[in-house]
Amino acid sequence: MRILITGNKGMLGTDLTKVLEGAGLDVQGIDIDDADITNLEAIKDIIYKIKPSLILHCAAYTNVDGAETNPDIAYKVNGIGTRNIALASQEIDAAMLYISTDYVFDGEADLPYDEYANTNPISIYGCSKYAGEFHLRELLNKFYIIRTSWLYGKNGKNFVNTMLKLASKQNIISVVDDQRGCPTYTMDLAEQILRLIQVKGAYGTYHITNQGDASWFEFAEAIFELVERKEIELEAITTREMGRPAPRPEYSVLRGYHLELTIGNTMRHWKEALKDYLSLEQIKMFGL
Repeated sequence: MRILITGNKGMLGTDLTKVLEGAGLDVQGIDIDDADITNLEAIKDIIYKIKPSLILHCAAYTNVDGAETNPDIAYKVNGIGTRNIALASQEIDAAMLYISTDYVFDGEADLPYDEYANTNPISIYGCSKYAGEFHLRELLNKFYIIRTSWLYGKNGKNFVNTMLKLASKQNIISVVDDQRGCPTYTMDLAEQILRLIQVKGAYGTYHITNQGDASWFEFAEAIFELVERKEIELEAITTREMGRPAPRPEYSVLRGYHLELTIGNTMRHWKEALKDYLSLEQIKMFGL
């Protein structure tokens, strides 16, 4: 099996490359410097040359607030870019795996969203990612849609690193406490994706997150508890007080029901994953 990863230099793409190569798979990658996924002919040429049997599509426009003010960019990358890769996949009969988001839901539920829950994105970012899902379903028979949430990892900007950086400059940090989701470590997600693609023909939509849920405030509390920064004072605020351009779902906890039925949900609790992440050498960068 030859696998192509788009966005291979990003946070998830880097960890996917490491995990899949570690399993002995033939992995090739492209990133923004290698190809413009919004250019149909350009991306087709690259995919035809590589001839993968599976494309893991991680490349995306992920600036949630930026999407509100620049919707054309969000739809061009997340919608049209995904369509272009799906069209190329279709022509070479390759399967495609698309990384989607919990932001395809409106956040009005009071129980975790499974794969059968109705989608209703409330932000441009969520709508643009759902557009990518739409194109896969319209164009392909062999596809995976992976919805995940609140990603953090060694190779990209994320909430954990933001908290650590703020703690190196100030002792009082304001954190939103009225949004609830599932913090997910990219290495854990990559390992679960490997397990999934090793099951022949198990196509479909999957929710994959670390188990358990938290508010951003509770997530921050766990970070500073694990790095033993007791002097950090966290201030709980509302999303309205934060004043961001894009609306966020208040409750976007996901349940991996298809995962449970297909390979069993072996994702560990988010606090265990966070502990492993914070044990990495990189936290020394912040003088912690």
